[in-house]
Amino acid sequence: MAATSSSPLTTLHSSSFLSSAPSPPCNVAAPPRRRRVPYPRIRAIDLDQNTIVAISVGVVSIAVGIGVPVFYETQIDNASKRENTQPCFPCSGSGAQVCRFCAGKGIVTVVLGAGETEESKCVNCEGIGSLTCTTCQGSGIQPR
Repeated sequence: MAATSSSPLTTLHSSSFLSSAPSPPCNVAAPPRRRRVPYPRIRAIDLDQNTIVAISVGVVSIAVGIGVPVFYETQIDNASKRENTQPCFPCSGSGAQVCRFCAGKGIVTVVLGAGETEESKCVNCEGIGSLTCTTCQGSGIQPR
């Protein structure tokens, strides 16, 4: 027989399956694409009256929270630059307060039984009748 008839063996050699690109299998699905979720956007329509009031209150609160301490700091700085001439209130600027134990006499009178009295030197002011003012420490000027 002649080689003119085509046999299955010849057809196999004639078609080269190695030279063609492999095709993907039909049963494998492509990976799913991720959908991009857009970020929420604030639109002018979404700003109702309550939202505007809340934003305004927040801005005012921040301004007051910063402004009040700054105001007080500047007042303290200005006060420290001025000379203090205000007299002390408890001692009226004298620097001394009347002893409350002896009422400024320097002597304490104690009434004993049967109408007897005994006088002794005041132990609080040591008989002077006055004490150094505890508010101004004897300077006579009201502390700041």
